[in-house]
Amino acid sequence: MTDKKTKFQTEKQIFSEHIQKSGLRHTAQRDLILEIFLRTEEHLTSEDLYWLVQKEDATVGHTTVYRTLKLLTEAGLAREVRFGDGKTYYEHHYNHAHHDHMICTECGQVIEFFSAEIEALQDLMANKFGFKPTHHSLRILGLCENCQKINTETAASGAQPRVRVKSVVVS
Repeated sequence: MTDKKTKFQTEKQIFSEHIQKSGLRHTAQRDLILEIFLRTEEHLTSEDLYWLVQKEDATVGHTTVYRTLKLLTEAGLAREVRFGDGKTYYEHHYNHAHHDHMICTECGQVIEFFSAEIEALQDLMANKFGFKPTHHSLRILGLCENCQKINTETAASGAQPRVRVKSVVVS
């Protein structure tokens, strides 16, 4: 197991260089936010991350967490994702393989997956229309295996599904 001093060393270096290029100060609060984000392998809202940070340092404000998440995104360490519930989530981006998401509209479970077939079809469609994709995000909304056993109702076609994503932090 990697010891605490060397864990996430590359990510910390990337963040430090980004902070410096942006003309910002390197602070202990930003380091703490980065550390907590990197060790949490979940989809986090800024509010989720704020509550996790508060457990370790109550002096860190929500604005600091939000701004640091934006810096992490700019540095390529985090990626914004939206699951249809009106919130912005952040997930690890650096050194993580591309994936898409299936979101259960009943229980809020988010399932990450990769499909070479879907990727190939996207490339085929882009070529067909002379389109050059720079990035994409695929969300599939529906019912997970467990919720299918409980809920036999289906939304009317064309109806906007109500999405409830599970929060990482339980108060």
